[in-house]
Amino acid sequence: MADMKTNLDQGDGRVAAEQSAEAEELMDDSAAADLEVAKLAADLDELRQSLLRRQADFDNYRKRIEKERSEDSKRAAARVIELLIPVIDDFEHALSAQGESQCESFRRGFELIYKHLLDSVAKTGTERIEPIGKMFDPHLHQAVDRIETAEYQHGTIVQVLHPGYLFDGRVLRPAMVRVAVTPLAA
Repeated sequence: MADMKTNLDQGDGRVAAEQSAEAEELMDDSAAADLEVAKLAADLDELRQSLLRRQADFDNYRKRIEKERSEDSKRAAARVIELLIPVIDDFEHALSAQGESQCESFRRGFELIYKHLLDSVAKTGTERIEPIGKMFDPHLHQAVDRIETAEYQHGTIVQVLHPGYLFDGRVLRPAMVRVAVTPLAA
């Protein structure tokens, strides 16, 4: 019986050693699994951050493209309007000519066409620069003549020779003007 007890004690020792080895192996596996989970969590977080950056980059790209399209559209419209401005000038010259009474019906037709053309251009956002009585601004006006007079303050625009036009805040053509200057004392 003593032999049996010794065998059992030895068996219990082996079982305990095996259990201890298994427990250690499980702990190693658990630690390895924890490391793998932590690595996967870090990878997932990195992928999320990358996705957020790419979404932000795409949103910025989309906004930039929309802005460029809008600017391209405005530039194209400005080019068309610049081509129409001389036509408007020609209408104004034709309408200002003093004609015979037989040409009165032609004049009325020209007036209607001219008004329609101006209305159409105005609908694009084009504004006519009306500078008479205002101070000369080289950003909006082009002085083509000056007149010495004490009647107006120095630098005041007294006559418009060709009207100017603005489109979307940009000068398409400056107003060509005559500007008052103070006469020199004799």
